[in-house]
Amino acid sequence: MSQQFGHVEHVPVHFDDLDAMGILHNARYAVLLERALTPYWAERGVAFRGDVHAAPDVFHAVREFTITYRAPVTGVGPVAVHFWLEHFGTSSARYAFEFRSVDGGVLHADGTRSIVRLDPATLRPTAWTDAARAVAETLLRPAPAAV
Repeated sequence: MSQQFGHVEHVPVHFDDLDAMGILHNARYAVLLERALTPYWAERGVAFRGDVHAAPDVFHAVREFTITYRAPVTGVGPVAVHFWLEHFGTSSARYAFEFRSVDGGVLHADGTRSIVRLDPATLRPTAWTDAARAVAETLLRPAPAAV
């Protein structure tokens, strides 16, 4: 699968992710997206290791999660999660994502996930650090070319 922006992470679907019909349960998509995002940020130095003050950018809350299911994921095995940032503001960010077959030929689902970075003491929105901004730059979708 080839993409021009963002990142693709292969995430395993396990037996307990499936519903009674043998398809990926709708609630598991959010979990699998998290499992795709976490290693990307961790490999770039932004990871929770027991102390939120040592990695303040991991202290954030999901504000909105939208998803459209296109074709069911049937059975266990890897699924390709393509994600990128559509927006990275002062204290918020909006991801877009696609769940695809590993070969990229089947679009299983797509959607968005908006988050807000919070101050751990006040639980109020607070600015991302320079470290988070540097990682976010690698995920931002390029602006469309002017016509």
